[in-house]
Amino acid sequence: MTPSPSAPVSRDRVRAIDWLRGIAVLFMIQTHALALLTPELRKSLWVGRLLKVDGLVAPAFIFSAGFATALLMVRSAAGGVLRERVGRNLRRIGEVLVVATLVNWAWFPLLREPVWIFRMDILQCVGVCLLIVLPVAALLASRPRALAVVAFVLAMAVFAVAPLGELVQGPWATLTNKSSFAPFPLLPWLGFAWLGAFSGTVAGAWGRAGLARAMVALMALGFAGMMAGDFLYSLYPPHRFFVANPSNSAVRFAWVCTVLLGLMWLEGRVPAGAKASRTRRFIEVFGTSSLSAYFFHEMLLFYRLGGVFSFQRFWGDRSGWPQFWLLLAALIGLTFLLCIITDRVVRVVRPALARLVARARRAPQ
Repeated sequence: MTPSPSAPVSRDRVRAIDWLRGIAVLFMIQTHALALLTPELRKSLWVGRLLKVDGLVAPAFIFSAGFATALLMVRSAAGGVLRERVGRNLRRIGEVLVVATLVNWAWFPLLREPVWIFRMDILQCVGVCLLIVLPVAALLASRPRALAVVAFVLAMAVFAVAPLGELVQGPWATLTNKSSFAPFPLLPWLGFAWLGAFSGTVAGAWGRAGLARAMVALMALGFAGMMAGDFLYSLYPPHRFFVANPSNSAVRFAWVCTVLLGLMWLEGRVPAGAKASRTRRFIEVFGTSSLSAYFFHEMLLFYRLGGVFSFQRFWGDRSGWPQFWLLLAALIGLTFLLCIITDRVVRVVRPALARLVARARRAPQ
């Protein structure tokens, strides 16, 4: 499976991974917007069904983050620009952790109680996972076969030890045990980052055909794990099955890979150079601006802007289904507009800052 020395590393953009992330953003907004429904409706059968689908949002996000990291490391190593790429990835991880801290600050008194900085919500989890994955991906980027094997083995190891994380006590439990202080601990979520790194490595080194085969293999493995749920549960001390059991993780990554494979099929049907449809552009904005989308929809939904307005303030716990869908459409639309504005501002500001830094370096001391 080692690439031929004469075969170039795949440079094609894997738009399917952008679409996966974009669709995950839309479901994430819908998930959080369920707080607008009346308490009775939140206990309904339809909400239960929605929550089953929503359970794929976090795995898709973390998988996509690991995928992009490994893909870029493999391509950068082949192009001789690995060091520069590592620096850019570190800055991106820093941005994730800064936004994560801002979100925590919006909900908790960080200045009075700094311990809330370490609360492990989804963005903190993504950031820490990438800090763990990046050094390994950079070290092995020039040897994609080794990177793929290591990432896969580490993913399986994380899933295998996840139930034991519930036995951990004290400060380390923040990293291993789901709680109100750690909605997204590293166990089992780090496993999805390693699976993403495995898949991104395959995509970078062996192209779309290799990635498709990897997705089929992971789907088969995941659904086999689902069938072995009772057996896998019996191997461990009592634990929360739908939180930490390997079978539960297997089902999640099987469905994420199934969706990604379907999106790859759709991507393959798009003619080269074809103009993107409005639907595609809409999803890709969320896929490429997922960090902005997370921040803005959270603030619009829950944070009282000016101490007065939020969706939760006016419509929380009191919306029926018709009103819920209208409010959800409005929330998605506002988030989309803010992502567009932010992206345009960043495109102007970032080059200007780069030029200022370059001038400062050239200036005589």
